Amino acid sequence: MQATYLLLAALTPFIVFDIWYTGIYLFWMMKASIITYLVIFGLLPIIFHYSYSLQKKILFLNFVHWPLNVDFSKPESVGMKGTRNFYLITDQEVKIGVWQVLPQSLLNDSTIITDNDYENVLSNTKQPVFLYMHGNSGNRASGHRLELYKLFQSLDYHVISFDYRGYGDSEVVELSEVGVVEDSKYALEWVLKKVNGSSPVFVWGHSLGTGVSIHVLALLAQENIQPAGLFLEAPFNNIAEELSVHPLAQIFKHLPWFHWVIVEPFYYNNLRFESDEHIKNVQCSIMILHAEDDNVIPFSLGEKLYKAGINYHGNGTNQIQFTRIDSSHGLGHKYICRYEKLPNIIRSFVAETCKNRTD
Repeated sequence: MQATYLLLAALTPFIVFDIWYTGIYLFWMMKASIITYLVIFGLLPIIFHYSYSLQKKILFLNFVHWPLNVDFSKPESVGMKGTRNFYLITDQEVKIGVWQVLPQSLLNDSTIITDNDYENVLSNTKQPVFLYMHGNSGNRASGHRLELYKLFQSLDYHVISFDYRGYGDSEVVELSEVGVVEDSKYALEWVLKKVNGSSPVFVWGHSLGTGVSIHVLALLAQENIQPAGLFLEAPFNNIAEELSVHPLAQIFKHLPWFHWVIVEPFYYNNLRFESDEHIKNVQCSIMILHAEDDNVIPFSLGEKLYKAGINYHGNGTNQIQFTRIDSSHGLGHKYICRYEKLPNIIRSFVAETCKNRTD
């Protein structure tokens, strides 16, 4: 017993020191945790709320350059055959990079060499022409976009794809909703003038590009100008709701001031992309495509946009169609281009639209 007391007496200073050290460690850990929490959920949201520049970066993600080191002047370097690179100068004096992709039936035509040859083909074509408006991040050479161009090409359609200002090799100009919409409006007007009614022109928007394309068509409708049809791949109804359900926003959803801090700044800074409002002015046929397992823009937002369109236009004319893609296909946000039924969906929609235009 005496030996035990002696042992405890000998160990007491070490035990006391260990408890003291543990207490100090826990105190600093708790302090660090509190500071980290306040920075992440207090300071950063406030900075975000008042920083228009940061809001634009989060929305457009144009600083994400993928793939890297693309030579846009050589589309063949990323596997695009029968493709020429050129540039357009918009009404706002913004230089945007563009690709024109020939349909399959013209790939082996040795007479199509110069830019003039490409433009003449476009002006005299009988095949449908697709103008592609991409989503945020990357550029017109991103992998899933190349897959879609090749699908259009295999269907014997022309493709015009371009990068908005600040993307790819387009001119670096301040980004805004008005800016990217103006770039896209100019590109569509250019295509419509080149084709000059010889063939139907379709617009294909993906992700953020759905908001851009609907806004563009709403503006052109005021001038009684509309393409033959509009495809909306993985669309949202408006930025406010997309921000509220985006996976990255979920860590902030518990904040009582979430809407004021995160959502409202986009609205007041005119980064709205209110597709559910603009769709009422779109007069051409619309095909919405959305995968159930889309984890970037939830399927429910595509449904809301569809319902908004139906509320405005009614479904008697079948002007707006909705294709629901089962999650079992695993196509998510980017790869509807791999959907086995997509070629037939596109062909049928194009044929039906063209028939309605001639009736």
